[in-house]
Amino acid sequence: MPISPVRFALALCVLSLVGCASGPNPQDPWEQWNRNMYEFNQTVDKVALKPVAKGYRKVVPPPVRGGVTNFFGNFHDITSAVNNLLQFKLGKALSDVGRVVVNSTAGLFGVFDIATPLGLEKHDEDFGQTLGHWGIASGPYVVLPFLGPSTVRDTAGWAGDYFTDPEFYIFEGDALGWAVFGTRIVNLRANLLDAERLLDQAAIDRYAFLRDAYLQRRMSQIHDGNPPPGESADGAPRRKTLKELEEELGVDDDDSAAPDAAPAPGGLDDAQPR
Repeated sequence: MPISPVRFALALCVLSLVGCASGPNPQDPWEQWNRNMYEFNQTVDKVALKPVAKGYRKVVPPPVRGGVTNFFGNFHDITSAVNNLLQFKLGKALSDVGRVVVNSTAGLFGVFDIATPLGLEKHDEDFGQTLGHWGIASGPYVVLPFLGPSTVRDTAGWAGDYFTDPEFYIFEGDALGWAVFGTRIVNLRANLLDAERLLDQAAIDRYAFLRDAYLQRRMSQIHDGNPPPGESADGAPRRKTLKELEEELGVDDDDSAAPDAAPAPGGLDDAQPR
């Protein structure tokens, strides 16, 4: 029986946790495994995904890429609504539902972001954050094959994200499902090309930087941008953010990355990918 893209991804999540050996770092006890997997992912990206993303970016105009980003973001608003509800953030949950209704209708299935100008703020909630909100520890940091940075808690949370993502119900055919899933991944990778340029300019341990940035971001997300004073995601000194690196390297705003913007109904802005 043909395997769906989501089942394939979930299988990778399980396989990635097998055979990990403990180490001295409390938050990253599987560092050797993680570094090896990071190098594997970098090789796959260099050989396959990055060239496709560059080609996609050259061929597809920024407004269209913005529409693709919005289309998939509309699906995630449903996941955000469910998780805000599970965290008893009722106002945010209602805002998310409003976004889905407005963007799925007036926004042509989410291609146009009509909700944001109307004051319906976009949120970014997932089941990993919900588990953290209710006190579930993150567990060790782990780099998953093909999927990248995660933690044991966030990996488990992806199961909940899958069941609340309409993409995997609407596009059920194997060929169509893979095509949509592939478009989502390539579009996301294309949006990250400029951000990667900042890392290439900095003399840093990229593995350690991305690990710490991921853990700090997740800590911030779980606490809605206000983590408890002195609380650290990994027990390590805080590393500079991409924005701080950008300022240190003197990258001008015109040259820096910005997410593909929503094509406005009254005209298409020349948005740049982040």
